[in-house]
Amino acid sequence: MQERQVERLSGWIVLPVTIVVWLLVPAIIFYAKKHGQPGFLLVLTIICNVLLGIFLSNGFFTLQPNEARVLILFGKYVGTIKKDGFHWANPFTVIRCGCVPTSRGNIPFGTNKYRVSLRARNFQTDMLKVNDQRGNPIEIGAVVVWQVADTVKALFDVDDYEQYIKVQSETAIRHLANIYPYDQGDDNEEAELTLRGSSETINNALKSELETRLSKAGVVVAEARLTHLAYAPEIAGVMLRRQQAEAIIAARKKIVHGAVSMVEMALSELSAKEIVKLDEEHKATMVGNLLVVLCGEGQSEPVINVGTLYR
Repeated sequence: MQERQVERLSGWIVLPVTIVVWLLVPAIIFYAKKHGQPGFLLVLTIICNVLLGIFLSNGFFTLQPNEARVLILFGKYVGTIKKDGFHWANPFTVIRCGCVPTSRGNIPFGTNKYRVSLRARNFQTDMLKVNDQRGNPIEIGAVVVWQVADTVKALFDVDDYEQYIKVQSETAIRHLANIYPYDQGDDNEEAELTLRGSSETINNALKSELETRLSKAGVVVAEARLTHLAYAPEIAGVMLRRQQAEAIIAARKKIVHGAVSMVEMALSELSAKEIVKLDEEHKATMVGNLLVVLCGEGQSEPVINVGTLYR
């Protein structure tokens, strides 16, 4: 069933007619009292006016901007009104005599129904505890910006579209966490997509999956973004020490790389400018001393040789 937009009469056109119908009732009663005993025709006229007044009065409704009303006539979908303002429609499509399921549960007997908000809304998931691709327990949460695009699907293809969005959003987040690792592994030479390191790609993947899941409910996803991502408390301490160790190793690699470059530059400059000629043994000693000075954590205290190069 596809959504179909329809137009209905303006309420400001029908309102004067309704007022006139209701004013005719006391006028007829006054006329009957003034001219004696009311006849059958006058009584029938009064009853018809009252019924017509009730019928006309129950057809009025208003719509706010970005709000829609779905009209149902005796179980058949008539159309959807999305134009804001004061409207009048067939009361049998506006008032329901019975309980009607909506996104907030059953509506009591005889009340207005099928009013759907088209505004963008936020849904923030609870903090979920799941396992990532490597089996590490993590905590993850997200916020989803959504709005109803197809009122017919939202009301009639699913039982409760707000509950449907909640369940499907949590399911999509769990699935996303299961197919991506939390962080880069030690044994991976090539860069891989991770939850922590590829945030934009992960957010786009989450949005794409949510659009697929929520299209059945006539809902479009404007944005989906992770708001919480962390290791579970039971392994958070261990993973923190692992990250610290990786940071120290990375820093050491950078220090060693810089030190080797500086030693190479020093030997090259000494040889090019012929400041001093060193044999292989003294070159090795110089390299060792420079690496100790450049790579050491503390300040080095050199020993000055006041003799010759070989003593």
